[in-house]
Amino acid sequence: MASAKIKKGDTVVVRSGKDKGRTGTVLQVLPKDDKVVVGGINIAARHRKPSQQNPQGGIDRFEAPLHISKVSVADKDGKPTRVRFEVKDGKKVRVAVKSGEAIDG
Repeated sequence: MASAKIKKGDTVVVRSGKDKGRTGTVLQVLPKDDKVVVGGINIAARHRKPSQQNPQGGIDRFEAPLHISKVSVADKDGKPTRVRFEVKDGKKVRVAVKSGEAIDG
């Protein structure tokens, strides 16, 4: 399996859609669906009827998954950057294309 360019814990910038320009942290990566869940971004609401487990009912708000192509890793200055892989000291590391800095190593 190829290494992922976006991983859990990365700070990302949303590139398109209703949350364009907003920044958040990746909470979950869904590689089979090519989606990511970002904290505080793409909030969806579900109206729930009262039930045995939830007698009050109400509106549930949660982060819905975004397609991975809609987000970019944020560089140290907070701007979006692409990611490439380089081998440093025998290890494959992710590198920010704009700054040339290693993201995780």
